[in-house]
Amino acid sequence: MQIIDGIPVFGDPVDQGALEQIKNAQRYATRVALMADHHLGFGVPIGGVVAYPEHVSPSGVGYDIACGNKAVLTDANSIKVKTRIHSYMDEVFKKISFGVGRVNEEQVEHELFDDPAWSEIPVLKKSKDKAVAQLGTVGSGNHYVDIFLDEKDRVWVGVHFGSRGLGHAVATEYIDIAKSKGYFEDGIAVLHHRSDAGEEYVKAMEIAGRYAYAGRDWVCKKVAKIIGGDIMSEVHNHHNFAWRENHGGEDFWVVRKGATPAFPGQRGFVGGSMGENAVIVEGVQSEMAEHTLHSTVHGAGRVMSRRRALGDKKKGIQGEISERAMQKWLQEAGVVLRGGGLDEAPQAYKRLPEVLAHHGDSIRVVHTLKPIGVAMAGPDVRDPYKD
Repeated sequence: MQIIDGIPVFGDPVDQGALEQIKNAQRYATRVALMADHHLGFGVPIGGVVAYPEHVSPSGVGYDIACGNKAVLTDANSIKVKTRIHSYMDEVFKKISFGVGRVNEEQVEHELFDDPAWSEIPVLKKSKDKAVAQLGTVGSGNHYVDIFLDEKDRVWVGVHFGSRGLGHAVATEYIDIAKSKGYFEDGIAVLHHRSDAGEEYVKAMEIAGRYAYAGRDWVCKKVAKIIGGDIMSEVHNHHNFAWRENHGGEDFWVVRKGATPAFPGQRGFVGGSMGENAVIVEGVQSEMAEHTLHSTVHGAGRVMSRRRALGDKKKGIQGEISERAMQKWLQEAGVVLRGGGLDEAPQAYKRLPEVLAHHGDSIRVVHTLKPIGVAMAGPDVRDPYKD
């Protein structure tokens, strides 16, 4: 950990663009920190943690409200899963909706749609039909469904995605409101938490959070059924959200954008790239943990932009990662891939063990999960609902 201009910064090298963004975030904030998987984001960097005494930040939470990770331990037969992994991944890719503007072919009924907020808050009211149709869809970009084996050869299912078009609509609505009130600068929008707009945003954000949880719950249950297993236990976290928390005797709205809550004893699922291990981590009480506001990474973090990885055919720019190089990595790792693109290749990411090491004694690894099957949207899909 380094302290740069009073900011706890994790990781090496430090992304200077992300550092400037987290400095900008101090305008209304009391405390900020930058996790080791940090990189440039919209307004607040991915991997940024920002604590506001009296404000919430729709741009800090971002467009993919409540994007998060869920991992479930199943009792599926590992020998059977390994033997049939190709057919299982075909079925996952067929029965789970990946991509943009997709709807779930199975109507999912959920009690969250009975909440009165759907009729009381205008942006929720106009977004409800789309939200109902999209519940359980995964999206694209770095959103995924994975099948893993742990150190005991037990089978896990892991997913990463958020609140889809609902979160995008809520974020857009309240960022625009902040702009209209003059509370938007350098990509950072804030609303006082006691204002009408601020209170309404918190309610809408919390609905989007419940929606994201419901979607990940549904997908994990669906995949567990595909591989013939029951869910034995789960680890589930948001990493694009704002929580009201007490730190050092003071109450804050803590915005974690691409950062996982890691309070002592709290477990989190952190993914690597499509061709590398993921982990279940647990927060540990330490001085370092206090600097992070009890937060940690949400993934390995990009080392290469999507454009740099893919290139730009229209401009005649060659990408730095080839299909052959990506497939060679996956073959050596023993991963069966459905979908995915060069912008999500392992070469575009940092190595997760190195990233985790920067967080020292603030977390400990509980389980290591080796991917054997990975499903993502195809390489030709751009996802406007993620951040």
